[in-house]
Amino acid sequence: MLHHVSVGVRDLERAANFYDAVLGALGYNRVMEVLPIAVAYGIDQPNFWVQLPHNQQIATAGNGTHVSFIAHSAEAVDAFHAAAIELGGQNAGEPGPRPDYSPDYYGAFVYDLDGNKLEATLVHQEAPAAAKKPARKAAKKAVKKPAAKPLAKKAVKKVAKKAAPKAASKAVKKATKKAARVVQVIAVPKPAKGKKKDKPGKKDKKDKKGKKNKKAKS
Repeated sequence: MLHHVSVGVRDLERAANFYDAVLGALGYNRVMEVLPIAVAYGIDQPNFWVQLPHNQQIATAGNGTHVSFIAHSAEAVDAFHAAAIELGGQNAGEPGPRPDYSPDYYGAFVYDLDGNKLEATLVHQEAPAAAKKPARKAAKKAVKKPAAKPLAKKAVKKVAKKAAPKAASKAVKKATKKAARVVQVIAVPKPAKGKKKDKPGKKDKKDKKGKKNKKAKS
């Protein structure tokens, strides 16, 4: 449904350094730059924009608005949160299971340097169609055996117990290297200033007076 999302920032360079690390922890890169106005992140396409407001006013964050990024592992969610805090972001929700959202939901919340609320989300994905038949056979066997806890929940509990204090510094280092992969850079030219008309010089004034005198004699 959505093509892209944008958030306003006050200082583009500062914000880009923050997002290089935080989104780099989730595997996303800076893929486009429209300097000095905006930078965009994604995998192949610019899906998330960080930019100065078009009206040139101070950027403000929306109360009740937040953007969630897909994570592919619980470790990535932890690294996302740790990198954000290390770089000056604010904690808005520790990494961990969110059973009130869904049984296999694992997420973390932060505020960026301009007050924009962000989330990293890991949700157990449905198996591809090719893998559904073996899954059905396994399900039939499981009916005969005592019910077991879903693997996703076990994985989430293990990750929740193992806090990764070094995750933030690793994420920052990896993201710094990945940030160099910019797909497209667009420089926005500054608006040209109108040329001032030259004021008539002393010579021009003398020539005009000379012409007037000639007309008066004739």
